[in-house]
Amino acid sequence: MNIYVQELKMKVQSIVTWSLAVSLLVLFFMTIFSSMDIDATLWNQVMDSFPEELLMAFGMTNMDMSSVLGFYGFVFTFCQICVAIQAANYGISLVSIEEREMTADFLLAKPVGRPHILTSKLLAAITSLIITAIAVSLSSYVAITIFRDGRAYDVKALLLLFLSIVLLQLVFLSLGILISLLVKRVRNVTPYSMGLAFGMYVLNAFGGMLGDAKLEMITPFKHFDPNYITSNAAYDFPLVLVSVAFIVISVAGSYLLYARRNIHSAV
Repeated sequence: MNIYVQELKMKVQSIVTWSLAVSLLVLFFMTIFSSMDIDATLWNQVMDSFPEELLMAFGMTNMDMSSVLGFYGFVFTFCQICVAIQAANYGISLVSIEEREMTADFLLAKPVGRPHILTSKLLAAITSLIITAIAVSLSSYVAITIFRDGRAYDVKALLLLFLSIVLLQLVFLSLGILISLLVKRVRNVTPYSMGLAFGMYVLNAFGGMLGDAKLEMITPFKHFDPNYITSNAAYDFPLVLVSVAFIVISVAGSYLLYARRNIHSAV
């Protein structure tokens, strides 16, 4: 429990920073939607002017930008990128930070096993991400309520969007842990976390343009496509199961790799 509490304390500033940043991003975009309320069809006219390939790349085909939930689905894409970077950052730094700072041997000298250490760290990271997800969801709900100007929206679809934040975070967290344990030594977390998040997003864009189902199977951004969720008020369950498989395999692999990892001593 002490490891869990210490890890959580170390992430407080990061949690506040990410929560505020994403919440302000949502607020900024929703104010734009409110300013365009005079001509509700203008957004759709603007969208129709873009090439079809570009809309497919960003998952914005058939997206009703004149509706509050349709517009929020567009904003939600940027939220997904932000929380994915945060989760990947936490995952990659979960065990690599002690190795990089040469303090891992001190931690392992404690009367606790490696599975206990990894579990405590993992639970602290998950708690941190859930707090961020709650903050983003609450701020999004408040922004939608303020700027929707009486327009109705599907509450179920909105709740599914909020839930997908946690699921997406878990995918990138687990993949981040696995990557950090597959690499001999992580000297800088940022290139790995940014590369993982933007790499997956680029795969999603290319998959949309090319219509390649194989790319859609790989990238979590497609598994939780906000356009699909807002249009159907449901998840694409076969793709969601792929994300669940990513999480289970990555976490199981991380425990196996961490148990066998050769930890270098500071001495």
